[in-house]
Amino acid sequence: MLSLATTPKCEEFAEFFTNKILAIRAEIIRDPNYLQDAPIKEPPILQTFSAITEDDLYKLIKHSKRSTCSLDPIPTFLMKNNFNYSSTPLLQIINTSILTGIFPSAFKTAVVKPLLKKPNLDYNTLNNYRPISNLPFISKILEKAVFLQLNQFLNENYILEKFQSGFRANHSIETALTKIVNDLRLSTATNKVSALVLLDLSAAFDTIDHNILLHRLKTWVGLSGHVLKWLESYITGRKFYISLGDHISKNHDVPFGVAQGSCLGPLLFSLYMLPLGNIIKKHNIDFHSYADDTQLYISVEPNKTTALQSLTSCLSAVTHWMSNNFLKLNENKTELLLIGPKDKREALLPSLGNLNQYVREQVTSLGVILDSDLSLKPHINKVTKTAYFHLRNIAKVRPFLTKPDAEKLVHAFITSRLDYCNALFTGLPKKSIEKLQLIQNSAARLLTKTRKMEHITPVLA
Repeated sequence: MLSLATTPKCEEFAEFFTNKILAIRAEIIRDPNYLQDAPIKEPPILQTFSAITEDDLYKLIKHSKRSTCSLDPIPTFLMKNNFNYSSTPLLQIINTSILTGIFPSAFKTAVVKPLLKKPNLDYNTLNNYRPISNLPFISKILEKAVFLQLNQFLNENYILEKFQSGFRANHSIETALTKIVNDLRLSTATNKVSALVLLDLSAAFDTIDHNILLHRLKTWVGLSGHVLKWLESYITGRKFYISLGDHISKNHDVPFGVAQGSCLGPLLFSLYMLPLGNIIKKHNIDFHSYADDTQLYISVEPNKTTALQSLTSCLSAVTHWMSNNFLKLNENKTELLLIGPKDKREALLPSLGNLNQYVREQVTSLGVILDSDLSLKPHINKVTKTAYFHLRNIAKVRPFLTKPDAEKLVHAFITSRLDYCNALFTGLPKKSIEKLQLIQNSAARLLTKTRKMEHITPVLA
């Protein structure tokens, strides 16, 4: 990557990332007569933020990561270690911003570094890179101070969509998938057939419209006064530049989307998506979202397939809403999985109509492979194959590693995969669980240098 590090290459990356978003938005066909959805009821009002105390600031800095941005005047660790000397000016900057409703222009610039999506991809192809954004440390502290107050208001007034699990306390990918899979298994147990639709959006965080977002914050969330003024100042007028080694591009405008690498960005995106839940509920379709990943599902009696028409209507309404909110639904990546006994699934196919084109034998939902029987066999097989691949590689270097270092590798490449969404393994047949147990046994042997013929149970105890 560093061999590509030139100023012209930085400009090329900057223009590519900018033009990619412009191209996506240009493909979106909007209805000129479309009126944005109004909330079902008037939300409570939040007009002002409260100034934070020095103790609040200390906690924010203490719990922040030590990562440093090239825009930071001093390394982050120095600021964290010398809080007593820096607290007064920092507190003044943050409280002045919060109380006046102005986000400092100096904090609106992001350093973007292109990262190859996969190590085996051609590094000369720009489309194989994703932009990784880094923001100044102080700007992230200021964002966090606002995030905590805004999030408290949202939670106290139940404004967030309850079926949105992205970037929320006590919510995760695992809780989202557990809810979906449990609902589908319960339906199968009552002799129903289910259809699960996975929607894919193209660069959703980068295409959303600032005017629509601000209107939604006002009408759906109830923000006004200095709060709305601050968020408008935060959202608009942002810039970025590309950094490759010692070379950088010029500053480029960010006219759309929410700030990447920030804590407020995902929250603002969730608020932008608030009307979607009401649209789906109108069609009596179940759904669950994690950030920009939305999954729709419906369960029907085998002899009452006309209910599937509501799924078609719902997809049409969702597509229409997304287009008019500058969100591009990637139909080529939309997938549908039928869940239930094979004969009942096949009997359901004629009732799907145009949705047949999306039917798959298995789908990958938030990193977990789901099959029509919800057996998770394909997922476990993939986890097993990948884990053994990494175990073999770690075994080659194990003689040169201390046990603590070997443990770090095993955790990074093996146990992290075994632990990922492992709540879904509850109730699976013993045969399936044994495959995962064998991986754990092999990892334990590798770490402790236990021979193959020796019992592993004492090691695992």
